[in-house]
Amino acid sequence: MRKLIFGMNVTLDGYVVGPGDDITWGKASDELFQWWTDLEREITLSLYGRRLWEAMSSHWPTGDQRPGATPAQIEFARIWRDTPKVVFSSTIGEVAWNTRLVTGDAVTEITRLLAGDGGPAKIGGATLAAAAVRAGLVDEYVLVTHPVLVGGGLPFFTAVDNWVDLNLVETRTFPGGVVLTRYETRR
Repeated sequence: MRKLIFGMNVTLDGYVVGPGDDITWGKASDELFQWWTDLEREITLSLYGRRLWEAMSSHWPTGDQRPGATPAQIEFARIWRDTPKVVFSSTIGEVAWNTRLVTGDAVTEITRLLAGDGGPAKIGGATLAAAAVRAGLVDEYVLVTHPVLVGGGLPFFTAVDNWVDLNLVETRTFPGGVVLTRYETRR
């Protein structure tokens, strides 16, 4: 059975996207970017909601070919392209770059995907992840908290139906006051 990881950059007040779909508050140092790249290298399946998919697919398919791309950005782009992806959406018609589109029930499909063999899967997009959290499918939470308050937007966590006990497995501080916390779900 696959492990499911929900991890994103988040503001100190708990948002992954600020008002007006603003994501410019997240400043990744080279060290933090490398940490995300190292995590991405371990992932064998990426699950995306539509909005995060659109943001990622607008940049990373050709991120290694952009002028001024750093070695870390080149590596991330190649890993991202090669990793199988599933996008959950009822509003887009097609996807590309080693990706499959699912328009049906997300929780049913995620459950099916996790039941199979393979390395860890990562879920991205707070709305999609909220359904997986409520269904009790998330095994690990990764919050990379940036020292900024944005006052609103799309939260990392939405309301949960049941109490979820967690174990802290890692903390790390990055340049600029960014703090990583990783938690595993207690089962």
